[in-house]
Amino acid sequence: MARLFIFYVVLMLSLEVSAQTSKKVNPRLTQDVALTKKQAEELSSSLMKQKMQELKTSLQPDWESQVIHQGIHEMKFQYKIYGNQPADGRSLFISMHGGGNASVELNDQQWNNQIKLYKPAEGVYLAPRAPSNTWNLWHESHIDTLFDKLIEAAVIFENVNPDKVYIMGYSAGGDGVYQLAPRMADRWAAAAMMAGHPNETSPLGLRNIGFTLHVGALDSAYQRNDIAAQWAVKLDSLSKADQGGYKHLVQVHQGRAHWMNREDSVAVPWMASFKRNPIPAKVVWKQDDMNHLNFYWLAVPSGSVKTNGLIKVSYNGNEINVEENYSDTLVIHLNDRMMDLDKDVTLNYLGKQLFKGKVPRKAAVIKETIQERKDPGLIFSAELIIVDGKLIRR
Repeated sequence: MARLFIFYVVLMLSLEVSAQTSKKVNPRLTQDVALTKKQAEELSSSLMKQKMQELKTSLQPDWESQVIHQGIHEMKFQYKIYGNQPADGRSLFISMHGGGNASVELNDQQWNNQIKLYKPAEGVYLAPRAPSNTWNLWHESHIDTLFDKLIEAAVIFENVNPDKVYIMGYSAGGDGVYQLAPRMADRWAAAAMMAGHPNETSPLGLRNIGFTLHVGALDSAYQRNDIAAQWAVKLDSLSKADQGGYKHLVQVHQGRAHWMNREDSVAVPWMASFKRNPIPAKVVWKQDDMNHLNFYWLAVPSGSVKTNGLIKVSYNGNEINVEENYSDTLVIHLNDRMMDLDKDVTLNYLGKQLFKGKVPRKAAVIKETIQERKDPGLIFSAELIIVDGKLIRR
Protein backbone atom coordinates (compact mmCIF):
# COMPACT_ATOMS: atom_id res chain seq x y z
CA MET A 1 0.00 0.00 0.00
CA ALA A 2 2.95 2.34 0.67
CA ARG A 3 4.07 1.84 -2.94
CA LEU A 4 0.63 2.79 -4.17
CA PHE A 5 0.63 5.97 -2.13
CA ILE A 6 4.10 6.97 -3.37
CA PHE A 7 2.73 6.50 -6.90
CA TYR A 8 -0.19 8.73 -6.02
CA VAL A 9 2.01 11.45 -4.51
CA VAL A 10 4.04 11.55 -7.73
CA LEU A 11 0.78 12.06 -9.64
CA MET A 12 -0.26 14.91 -7.37
CA LEU A 13 3.09 16.68 -7.65
CA SER A 14 2.81 16.50 -11.42
CA LEU A 15 -0.69 17.98 -11.73
CA GLU A 16 0.38 21.34 -13.15
CA VAL A 17 2.33 19.74 -16.01
CA SER A 18 -0.05 16.91 -16.75
CA ALA A 19 -1.22 18.31 -20.08
CA GLN A 20 2.34 18.49 -21.40
CA THR A 21 3.09 15.02 -20.10
CA SER A 22 0.07 13.51 -21.78
CA LYS A 23 1.28 14.69 -25.19
CA LYS A 24 4.34 12.46 -24.85
CA VAL A 25 2.34 9.24 -24.48
CA ASN A 26 3.03 6.75 -27.24
CA PRO A 27 -0.04 6.97 -29.53
CA ARG A 28 0.06 3.18 -29.85
CA LEU A 29 -0.90 2.92 -26.18
CA THR A 30 -4.25 4.52 -26.89
CA GLN A 31 -5.22 1.77 -29.33
CA ASP A 32 -7.06 -1.41 -28.36
CA VAL A 33 -3.97 -3.62 -28.40
CA ALA A 34 -2.35 -5.74 -25.72
CA LEU A 35 0.00 -3.71 -23.52
CA THR A 36 3.08 -4.74 -21.62
CA LYS A 37 3.15 -4.24 -17.87
CA LYS A 38 5.38 -1.19 -18.29
CA GLN A 39 3.13 0.31 -20.97
CA ALA A 40 0.08 -0.22 -18.78
CA GLU A 41 1.79 1.51 -15.86
CA GLU A 42 2.86 4.46 -18.02
CA LEU A 43 -0.59 4.90 -19.51
CA SER A 44 -2.25 4.59 -16.09
CA SER A 45 0.05 7.27 -14.70
CA SER A 46 -0.51 9.66 -17.58
CA LEU A 47 -4.30 9.28 -17.70
CA MET A 48 -4.62 9.52 -13.92
CA LYS A 49 -2.66 12.78 -13.98
CA GLN A 50 -5.11 14.16 -16.50
CA LYS A 51 -8.09 13.03 -14.46
CA MET A 52 -6.71 14.55 -11.26
CA GLN A 53 -6.15 17.85 -13.04
CA GLU A 54 -9.75 17.79 -14.28
CA LEU A 55 -10.99 17.07 -10.77
CA LYS A 56 -8.83 19.80 -9.28
CA THR A 57 -10.35 22.33 -11.66
CA SER A 58 -13.94 21.18 -11.21
CA LEU A 59 -13.85 20.69 -7.43
CA GLN A 60 -11.81 23.72 -6.36
CA PRO A 61 -14.80 26.10 -6.13
CA ASP A 62 -16.69 23.56 -3.99
CA TRP A 63 -13.75 22.95 -1.67
CA GLU A 64 -13.03 26.64 -1.20
CA SER A 65 -16.69 27.45 -0.51
CA GLN A 66 -17.05 24.30 1.64
CA VAL A 67 -20.14 23.19 -0.27
CA ILE A 68 -20.14 20.04 -2.44
CA HIS A 69 -22.66 20.09 -5.29
CA GLN A 70 -24.35 17.25 -7.15
CA GLY A 71 -27.26 18.12 -9.39
CA ILE A 72 -29.91 19.87 -7.30
CA HIS A 73 -28.28 18.77 -4.05
CA GLU A 74 -25.60 20.55 -2.04
CA MET A 75 -23.73 19.45 1.05
CA LYS A 76 -22.01 21.98 3.31
CA PHE A 77 -19.07 20.86 5.43
CA GLN A 78 -16.69 22.02 8.13
CA TYR A 79 -13.32 20.49 8.88
CA LYS A 80 -10.36 20.65 11.23
CA ILE A 81 -6.85 19.26 10.78
CA TYR A 82 -5.12 17.45 13.62
CA GLY A 83 -1.51 16.37 14.02
CA ASN A 84 1.39 16.41 11.59
CA GLN A 85 1.00 15.00 8.12
CA PRO A 86 2.42 11.45 7.96
CA ALA A 87 4.78 10.41 5.17
CA ASP A 88 1.99 8.42 3.52
CA GLY A 89 -0.55 11.27 3.59
CA ARG A 90 -3.29 12.40 5.90
CA SER A 91 -6.26 10.43 7.16
CA LEU A 92 -9.82 11.59 6.51
CA PHE A 93 -12.60 11.10 9.08
CA ILE A 94 -16.09 11.85 7.71
CA SER A 95 -18.33 12.39 10.74
CA MET A 96 -22.11 12.50 10.24
CA HIS A 97 -24.38 14.41 12.60
CA GLY A 98 -27.65 13.31 14.19
CA GLY A 99 -31.08 14.88 14.04
CA GLY A 100 -32.98 13.63 11.03
CA ASN A 101 -36.69 14.30 10.68
CA ALA A 102 -36.48 17.66 12.44
CA SER A 103 -36.28 21.39 11.83
CA VAL A 104 -33.48 23.06 9.92
CA GLU A 105 -32.39 24.77 13.15
CA LEU A 106 -32.12 21.50 15.08
CA ASN A 107 -30.18 19.77 12.32
CA ASP A 108 -27.86 22.77 12.03
CA GLN A 109 -27.27 22.55 15.78
CA GLN A 110 -26.47 18.84 15.50
CA TRP A 111 -24.06 19.58 12.65
CA ASN A 112 -22.24 22.26 14.63
CA ASN A 113 -21.99 19.88 17.60
CA GLN A 114 -20.53 17.13 15.43
CA ILE A 115 -17.43 19.11 14.47
CA LYS A 116 -16.56 19.31 18.20
CA LEU A 117 -17.40 15.73 19.08
CA TYR A 118 -14.23 13.79 18.22
CA LYS A 119 -10.54 14.65 17.92
CA PRO A 120 -8.33 12.17 16.05
CA ALA A 121 -4.62 12.19 16.82
CA GLU A 122 -3.97 12.84 13.13
CA GLY A 123 -6.01 13.64 10.09
CA VAL A 124 -8.68 15.76 8.48
CA TYR A 125 -11.77 15.56 10.70
CA LEU A 126 -14.70 16.64 8.54
CA ALA A 127 -18.36 17.07 9.47
CA PRO A 128 -20.73 17.41 6.51
CA ARG A 129 -24.19 18.94 6.86
CA ALA A 130 -26.88 16.63 5.47
CA PRO A 131 -28.42 18.04 2.28
CA SER A 132 -31.94 17.38 3.58
CA ASN A 133 -33.84 17.27 6.89
CA THR A 134 -35.55 13.92 6.30
CA TRP A 135 -35.48 10.93 8.65
CA ASN A 136 -33.07 9.13 6.29
CA LEU A 137 -30.89 12.19 5.74
CA TRP A 138 -27.64 10.16 5.47
CA HIS A 139 -28.74 7.31 3.24
CA GLU A 140 -30.74 8.92 0.46
CA SER A 141 -29.58 8.16 -3.08
CA HIS A 142 -27.63 11.41 -3.61
CA ILE A 143 -25.37 10.87 -0.59
CA ASP A 144 -23.10 8.30 -2.26
CA THR A 145 -22.07 10.58 -5.11
CA LEU A 146 -21.67 13.57 -2.79
CA PHE A 147 -19.34 11.54 -0.58
CA ASP A 148 -17.37 10.36 -3.61
CA LYS A 149 -16.79 13.99 -4.56
CA LEU A 150 -15.97 14.94 -0.97
CA ILE A 151 -13.28 12.25 -0.78
CA GLU A 152 -11.83 13.21 -4.17
CA ALA A 153 -11.60 16.84 -3.09
CA ALA A 154 -9.97 16.01 0.25
CA VAL A 155 -7.40 13.84 -1.55
CA ILE A 156 -6.53 16.67 -3.93
CA PHE A 157 -6.62 19.68 -1.61
CA GLU A 158 -5.50 18.25 1.76
CA ASN A 159 -3.22 15.42 0.57
CA VAL A 160 -5.46 12.73 2.05
CA ASN A 161 -4.36 9.15 1.42
CA PRO A 162 -7.33 7.42 -0.29
CA ASP A 163 -6.46 4.28 1.68
CA LYS A 164 -6.99 6.10 4.99
CA VAL A 165 -10.59 7.28 4.71
CA TYR A 166 -13.01 6.55 7.58
CA ILE A 167 -16.72 7.13 8.11
CA MET A 168 -18.50 7.60 11.42
CA GLY A 169 -21.77 9.02 12.73
CA TYR A 170 -23.96 9.52 15.80
CA SER A 171 -27.71 8.79 16.11
CA ALA A 172 -29.18 9.52 12.65
CA GLY A 173 -25.54 9.69 11.55
CA GLY A 174 -25.15 6.19 12.97
CA ASP A 175 -28.11 5.11 10.84
CA GLY A 176 -26.11 6.38 7.89
CA VAL A 177 -23.03 4.40 8.89
CA TYR A 178 -25.03 1.18 9.06
CA GLN A 179 -26.12 1.85 5.45
CA LEU A 180 -23.07 3.48 3.85
CA ALA A 181 -20.34 1.36 5.42
CA PRO A 182 -21.29 -1.84 3.54
CA ARG A 183 -22.54 -0.31 0.29
CA MET A 184 -19.48 1.99 -0.11
CA ALA A 185 -17.00 -0.34 1.59
CA ASP A 186 -14.51 -0.05 -1.27
CA ARG A 187 -14.04 3.61 -0.27
CA TRP A 188 -13.42 3.03 3.45
CA ALA A 189 -10.62 1.67 5.58
CA ALA A 190 -12.97 1.38 8.57
CA ALA A 191 -16.29 2.65 9.91
CA ALA A 192 -17.75 3.47 13.33
CA MET A 193 -21.47 3.42 14.14
CA MET A 194 -22.65 5.30 17.23
CA ALA A 195 -26.21 5.08 18.63
CA GLY A 196 -27.95 4.38 15.34
CA HIS A 197 -30.38 1.92 13.75
CA PRO A 198 -29.64 -0.23 10.66
CA ASN A 199 -33.16 -0.40 9.20
CA GLU A 200 -33.07 -3.07 6.46
CA THR A 201 -29.34 -3.11 5.68
CA SER A 202 -27.06 -6.18 5.69
CA PRO A 203 -23.52 -6.47 7.13
CA LEU A 204 -22.27 -8.74 4.30
CA GLY A 205 -20.45 -5.98 2.41
CA LEU A 206 -18.29 -5.19 5.48
CA ARG A 207 -15.93 -8.10 4.83
CA ASN A 208 -12.84 -6.04 3.99
CA ILE A 209 -13.10 -3.06 6.35
CA GLY A 210 -12.92 -2.57 10.09
CA PHE A 211 -16.35 -1.99 11.61
CA THR A 212 -16.97 -0.85 15.17
CA LEU A 213 -20.38 -0.41 16.77
CA HIS A 214 -21.17 1.57 19.94
CA VAL A 215 -24.52 1.94 21.70
CA GLY A 216 -25.74 2.68 25.20
CA ALA A 217 -27.12 -0.33 27.07
CA LEU A 218 -30.16 1.79 28.01
CA ASP A 219 -30.74 3.15 24.49
CA SER A 220 -34.02 1.31 23.93
CA ALA A 221 -35.61 3.74 21.45
CA TYR A 222 -36.13 1.91 18.14
CA GLN A 223 -34.52 -1.08 19.95
CA ARG A 224 -31.07 0.33 19.20
CA ASN A 225 -29.50 -1.60 22.10
CA ASP A 226 -31.10 -4.95 21.22
CA ILE A 227 -30.30 -4.62 17.53
CA ALA A 228 -26.68 -3.74 18.28
CA ALA A 229 -26.41 -6.96 20.29
CA GLN A 230 -27.90 -8.86 17.35
CA TRP A 231 -25.35 -7.34 15.00
CA ALA A 232 -22.58 -8.40 17.37
CA VAL A 233 -23.75 -12.01 16.96
CA LYS A 234 -24.00 -11.62 13.17
CA LEU A 235 -20.51 -10.16 12.89
CA ASP A 236 -19.02 -12.82 15.16
CA SER A 237 -20.60 -15.50 12.98
CA LEU A 238 -19.42 -13.94 9.73
CA SER A 239 -15.89 -13.50 11.05
CA LYS A 240 -15.73 -17.09 12.27
CA ALA A 241 -16.96 -18.47 8.94
CA ASP A 242 -14.68 -16.30 6.78
CA GLN A 243 -11.11 -16.29 8.02
CA GLY A 244 -9.53 -12.85 7.76
CA GLY A 245 -12.82 -11.09 7.08
CA TYR A 246 -15.28 -9.00 9.10
CA LYS A 247 -12.89 -7.49 11.63
CA HIS A 248 -15.07 -5.77 14.17
CA LEU A 249 -15.45 -4.34 17.66
CA VAL A 250 -18.87 -4.05 19.32
CA GLN A 251 -19.25 -2.21 22.61
CA VAL A 252 -22.51 -1.84 24.53
CA HIS A 253 -21.82 0.89 27.08
CA GLN A 254 -23.33 -0.02 30.42
CA GLY A 255 -25.38 2.58 32.25
CA ARG A 256 -25.55 4.82 29.18
CA ALA A 257 -28.64 5.76 27.21
CA HIS A 258 -28.58 7.54 23.84
CA TRP A 259 -25.74 9.84 24.94
CA MET A 260 -22.68 7.75 25.78
CA ASN A 261 -20.77 10.55 27.50
CA ARG A 262 -18.00 10.32 24.85
CA GLU A 263 -17.11 6.76 25.83
CA ASP A 264 -17.61 5.91 22.16
CA SER A 265 -14.58 8.06 21.23
CA VAL A 266 -12.43 4.94 21.59
CA ALA A 267 -13.71 4.14 18.09
CA VAL A 268 -11.48 6.80 16.54
CA PRO A 269 -8.04 5.29 17.29
CA TRP A 270 -9.48 1.81 16.65
CA MET A 271 -10.47 2.85 13.12
CA ALA A 272 -7.15 4.61 12.52
CA SER A 273 -5.32 1.29 12.84
CA PHE A 274 -6.87 0.14 9.52
CA LYS A 275 -5.88 0.90 5.94
CA ARG A 276 -8.02 0.17 2.92
CA ASN A 277 -7.08 -2.67 0.62
CA PRO A 278 -8.66 -1.72 -2.75
CA ILE A 279 -7.90 -5.15 -4.23
CA PRO A 280 -8.83 -7.62 -1.45
CA ALA A 281 -8.46 -11.32 -2.19
CA LYS A 282 -12.18 -11.88 -1.63
CA VAL A 283 -15.16 -9.64 -2.33
CA VAL A 284 -18.65 -10.13 -0.93
CA TRP A 285 -20.98 -7.73 -2.73
CA LYS A 286 -24.53 -7.43 -1.39
CA GLN A 287 -26.45 -5.01 -3.59
CA ASP A 288 -28.29 -2.36 -1.56
CA ASP A 289 -31.49 -0.55 -2.57
CA MET A 290 -29.18 2.29 -3.61
CA ASN A 291 -27.60 0.34 -6.48
CA HIS A 292 -23.89 0.53 -7.31
CA LEU A 293 -22.33 -0.64 -10.57
CA ASN A 294 -18.80 -1.10 -9.18
CA PHE A 295 -17.45 -2.63 -6.00
CA TYR A 296 -13.70 -3.11 -5.52
CA TRP A 297 -12.57 -4.99 -8.67
CA LEU A 298 -16.04 -6.15 -9.73
CA ALA A 299 -18.67 -4.47 -11.89
CA VAL A 300 -22.13 -5.11 -13.32
CA PRO A 301 -23.98 -3.12 -16.02
CA SER A 302 -26.98 -1.05 -14.96
CA GLY A 303 -29.48 -3.36 -16.66
CA SER A 304 -28.23 -6.34 -14.65
CA VAL A 305 -28.43 -4.89 -11.13
CA LYS A 306 -30.85 -6.49 -8.68
CA THR A 307 -31.49 -5.05 -5.23
CA ASN A 308 -30.38 -7.57 -2.56
CA GLY A 309 -28.45 -9.57 -5.17
CA LEU A 310 -25.30 -11.28 -3.85
CA ILE A 311 -21.94 -11.83 -5.58
CA LYS A 312 -18.93 -13.60 -4.05
CA VAL A 313 -15.63 -13.75 -5.94
CA SER A 314 -12.09 -14.47 -4.76
CA TYR A 315 -8.62 -14.87 -6.21
CA ASN A 316 -5.50 -16.70 -5.09
CA GLY A 317 -2.43 -16.12 -7.20
CA ASN A 318 -3.61 -16.36 -10.81
CA GLU A 319 -6.75 -18.34 -10.03
CA ILE A 320 -10.15 -16.66 -9.77
CA ASN A 321 -13.20 -18.31 -8.23
CA VAL A 322 -16.73 -17.01 -8.72
CA GLU A 323 -18.57 -18.63 -5.82
CA GLU A 324 -21.93 -16.88 -6.16
CA ASN A 325 -23.41 -14.55 -8.79
CA TYR A 326 -26.94 -13.22 -9.27
CA SER A 327 -26.19 -11.04 -12.31
CA ASP A 328 -26.54 -12.14 -15.94
CA THR A 329 -23.41 -10.06 -16.66
CA LEU A 330 -20.38 -9.89 -14.36
CA VAL A 331 -17.18 -7.96 -15.08
CA ILE A 332 -14.00 -8.98 -13.24
CA HIS A 333 -11.31 -6.30 -13.38
CA LEU A 334 -7.65 -7.26 -12.97
CA ASN A 335 -4.27 -5.56 -12.65
CA ASP A 336 -0.65 -6.49 -12.00
CA ARG A 337 -0.94 -5.76 -8.29
CA MET A 338 -3.48 -8.57 -8.04
CA MET A 339 -1.71 -11.22 -10.12
CA ASP A 340 0.92 -11.81 -12.80
CA LEU A 341 -0.86 -10.94 -16.04
CA ASP A 342 2.07 -12.24 -18.07
CA LYS A 343 1.04 -15.75 -16.99
CA ASP A 344 -2.12 -17.76 -17.59
CA VAL A 345 -5.16 -16.83 -15.54
CA THR A 346 -7.63 -19.53 -14.50
CA LEU A 347 -11.30 -18.60 -14.08
CA ASN A 348 -13.60 -20.96 -12.20
CA TYR A 349 -17.31 -20.21 -12.32
CA LEU A 350 -19.69 -21.85 -9.84
CA GLY A 351 -17.43 -24.88 -9.46
CA LYS A 352 -16.42 -25.33 -13.13
CA GLN A 353 -13.36 -24.09 -15.01
CA LEU A 354 -14.57 -21.52 -17.51
CA PHE A 355 -11.25 -20.26 -18.87
CA LYS A 356 -7.50 -20.66 -18.67
CA GLY A 357 -5.16 -18.43 -20.61
CA LYS A 358 -3.64 -14.98 -20.95
CA VAL A 359 -5.76 -11.93 -20.18
CA PRO A 360 -4.40 -8.96 -22.14
CA ARG A 361 -3.89 -5.52 -20.68
CA LYS A 362 -5.94 -2.99 -22.66
CA ALA A 363 -5.88 0.80 -22.82
CA ALA A 364 -9.67 0.85 -22.97
CA VAL A 365 -9.94 -0.86 -19.58
CA ILE A 366 -7.50 1.59 -18.00
CA LYS A 367 -9.41 4.56 -19.40
CA GLU A 368 -12.77 3.20 -18.32
CA THR A 369 -11.78 2.39 -14.74
CA ILE A 370 -10.07 5.76 -14.25
CA GLN A 371 -13.13 7.55 -15.58
CA GLU A 372 -15.55 5.52 -13.45
CA ARG A 373 -13.64 5.32 -10.17
CA LYS A 374 -11.32 8.37 -10.16
CA ASP A 375 -9.24 6.51 -7.59
CA PRO A 376 -5.55 5.51 -7.98
CA GLY A 377 -6.19 2.30 -6.06
CA LEU A 378 -8.95 1.22 -8.42
CA ILE A 379 -7.19 1.44 -11.80
CA PHE A 380 -7.38 -1.84 -13.73
CA SER A 381 -5.80 -2.86 -17.02
CA ALA A 382 -7.53 -6.15 -17.87
CA GLU A 383 -10.98 -7.67 -17.54
CA LEU A 384 -12.98 -10.86 -17.88
CA ILE A 385 -16.67 -10.56 -18.79
CA ILE A 386 -19.11 -13.35 -18.00
CA VAL A 387 -22.57 -13.32 -19.61
CA ASP A 388 -25.08 -16.02 -18.76
CA GLY A 389 -22.31 -18.25 -17.43
CA LYS A 390 -20.09 -17.89 -20.52
CA LEU A 391 -16.92 -15.88 -21.06
CA ILE A 392 -17.67 -13.54 -23.97
CA ARG A 393 -14.70 -11.16 -24.05
CA ARG A 394 -11.23 -10.84 -22.59
